[in-house]
Amino acid sequence: MQKVKGMTTSIIRKVLMALSGFFLMLFLLQHLTINMFSVISKDLFNQASHFMGTNFFVQFFLQPILIFGVFFHLIMGGVLEYQNRKSRPIIYTHNNPSTNSNWMSRNMIITGIMIMLFLALHLYDFWWPEIKYKYIDVGPESADRYFEELEHKFHDSWRVIIYCISFLFLSLHLLHGFQSSFQSIGFARKKHAYIIKTASNVYAILVPLAYIFIAIYHYIT
Repeated sequence: MQKVKGMTTSIIRKVLMALSGFFLMLFLLQHLTINMFSVISKDLFNQASHFMGTNFFVQFFLQPILIFGVFFHLIMGGVLEYQNRKSRPIIYTHNNPSTNSNWMSRNMIITGIMIMLFLALHLYDFWWPEIKYKYIDVGPESADRYFEELEHKFHDSWRVIIYCISFLFLSLHLLHGFQSSFQSIGFARKKHAYIIKTASNVYAILVPLAYIFIAIYHYIT
C-alpha cells in the first residue's frame, strides 16, 4: 500500500512539473513576442512594454503567478531529481547511461540551474530597475523609455555573450523537457510521437534562437 501511495505521489509531482513547464513555455512565447517588437518597431515595443508594465492585472496577478511558477518548477525539478537518484542507490561498475538516454535527459537539473542563474541576471538587468523606478525612486511615468533601456543593456559584449550562452542551455533543456512534459500527462502515444517530437525540436530550437537574434541585433545596431 505504501509503495502504491509513493508511486501515486511521484506521478502527481511529475504531472505538476509538466503543467508548470507548459505554463513557462507559454510565457516564453509571450515574452518573445513583445521582445520581437523591438526589432520591428520602436513605438510598438514601447506601447506593449508600457501596457505590461502598468496594467494592474498583469502586475499584481499574472506576475506573482509567473514568479511562483518559476520557483515551483525549479524546486519540483530538484525533488524529482533527488527521488530518481534515491531510487537507484546502486552504482554499477559498467554502467553506461548514454546507451539508454541522451545527454539532455540526464542533465536536466544542470541546464535548469544554468537557466536560473541567467534568470537572476535578467531580473537584475530589467525587473529590479523597473521596480526601483516605479516604486522606490517613483520616477515620472513615460511610455517611451523602454526601448532605450533595452538597447542600453546590450551595449556590453560580455552581457550579450552570457545571454546567448544561456539561451543555448535553454534550448538543451527544452529539447528534452518539451517531450517529457507530454509523457508526464499521458499524451505520448505512438500516433502522436512524431508530432510531439517535431514540435519539441521546432520550439526548442527556434524560440531560443529568436532570443539570441534579438540580443545580437541590438548589440550590432
